[in-house]
Amino acid sequence: MQVELLNDQGQSSSNVDVPETVFGRDYNEALIHQLVVAYQANARQGTRAQKDRQMVKHSTKKPFKQKGTGRARAGMTSSPLWRGGGRIFPNSPDENFTQKINKKMYRAGMASIFSQLVREGRLAVVDSMKVDSPKTKQLADKFKAMNLQSVLVIADEVDENLYLASRNLPNVLVVEPRYADPLSLVHYKKVIVTKAAIDQLKEMFA
Repeated sequence: MQVELLNDQGQSSSNVDVPETVFGRDYNEALIHQLVVAYQANARQGTRAQKDRQMVKHSTKKPFKQKGTGRARAGMTSSPLWRGGGRIFPNSPDENFTQKINKKMYRAGMASIFSQLVREGRLAVVDSMKVDSPKTKQLADKFKAMNLQSVLVIADEVDENLYLASRNLPNVLVVEPRYADPLSLVHYKKVIVTKAAIDQLKEMFA
């Protein structure tokens, strides 16, 4: 299987062979959806908290007498039926949102995403992605020449210059293959993979 190889001007100079086990899989929408949802759920800290009827600020005095008012009987204002009362089943700060994804499912889902990116023309290969100095302008000009606005770069090695040059660009993310995640692959409009990173992706997801 072949994918276009981009030059420094963002033009397709030739094609490069890529493993079909990673970039030629069938599209599995349900699996990709499960992968993205699980990734977002596992990123949640679970620090939200709500108060029950014991924790809300209230008085233990009976708000009005039991009989003769025509209203429903009430014991205290902390009742969940009252405005400002406590929740019946409050969210606790130690709530666990994690979802388990099997390794086989994760590999198949990631390969399905890469394959769909190739079919949509959103994935391309470059020889390398390096900058001479940690200057954001230098990398921004490089992407501008390649006509790339929203781009995820999967490089075989992210050195200090490339990391420092890319961290201030709002629509650019540069990662190594082991840090590529399903949400970023779906989110960015263009995915650029270096030649040396293809072998690492094959080892991880084939």
